[in-house]
Amino acid sequence: MTSEDPKATIHYAGDELFVAITPSGHAQTLDTRHERSAAATPMELLLLALGSCTAVDVISILRKKRERVTDYRVEVRGERRAEHPRKYTRFDVRHIVSGRGVSEKAVAQAIELSETKYCSVAATLSPGAEIVSSFEIVEDAGATDA
Repeated sequence: MTSEDPKATIHYAGDELFVAITPSGHAQTLDTRHERSAAATPMELLLLALGSCTAVDVISILRKKRERVTDYRVEVRGERRAEHPRKYTRFDVRHIVSGRGVSEKAVAQAIELSETKYCSVAATLSPGAEIVSSFEIVEDAGATDA
């Protein structure tokens, strides 16, 4: 590693709370006391990282393909081992695309490109965990483009 590599810093704030500072300077609170649930846990942030990484790719590709997307969301579920370390063994990533006449082929291609070429988070996680993607297209004839 070099001094130019991105560096995150995590500060212990006490009482099982942490404040993380991203390499770009953004603060993120983390909570490891599940019953309190005052902030996301590190494992929850991993779900967000995978979902947001693929979402950025997929919507960008669909826009370049001039698909008429009016709404888009990604839902990510993670399956974890029962024993320690309780790592994720499987991620189910569901893409829900709303729009007018959105091509099923375009959505499938966008997801595949994200999974196999662009999403760094998926590339980092996939050697140790299965990532299963699916999608749903909702026809939205009355809305304007997002």
